[in-house]
Amino acid sequence: MTHTLFNKDHTNLLPYDGFTNYIPNLIKDTHSSYLHQLINEVAWKHDELTLYGKKIITKRQVAFEGDEHIAYTYSKQEKIATPWSEVVLELKQKLEKELNTQFNGCLLNLYATGEIGMAWHSDNEPELAAEGIIASLSFGATRTFQLKHKQSGEKIDINLENGSLVVMDMHSQKHWMHQLKKETKIKKSRVNLTFRQFLK
Repeated sequence: MTHTLFNKDHTNLLPYDGFTNYIPNLIKDTHSSYLHQLINEVAWKHDELTLYGKKIITKRQVAFEGDEHIAYTYSKQEKIATPWSEVVLELKQKLEKELNTQFNGCLLNLYATGEIGMAWHSDNEPELAAEGIIASLSFGATRTFQLKHKQSGEKIDINLENGSLVVMDMHSQKHWMHQLKKETKIKKSRVNLTFRQFLK
């Protein structure tokens, strides 16, 4: 399978153990139209996590869209994909053309302000294709995305701008964690779409 962003003309931000590429302004979002569409048209709900045996409702809102029968388990909660919304399907098709590949699921996150973040984690669920990629689109407020190597502790920061794309291979998920840093001064919303390749 060929991924155009993985060619030698594109810079790998990781010094070792995987591939991560950042493309600013990939999707032109004039007047934040995509951001408004996503906020208003996606069926958002607050996420439920299980920590130390207790259920926690997150401030972050989420949605999971995809092809029929796509599902995965996260924090002991099974997530079953709802059908593609029109705006997410449009963005999926743009990415598939750009990357010369296909996606069958998308996890969406809505961060109302910079006070809401995402703690360190890796996207290494067993339901994901081992040779696949994760394509992460950002719309709205610029936020700091951090990567940290699991062994060395080396960190890399990326400022995720409106309409930008991060592409990560699955090898990077074995060796690196990532998080969305909390930034309390940011009052504007951000929507993140992580398009994924689930095993069928």
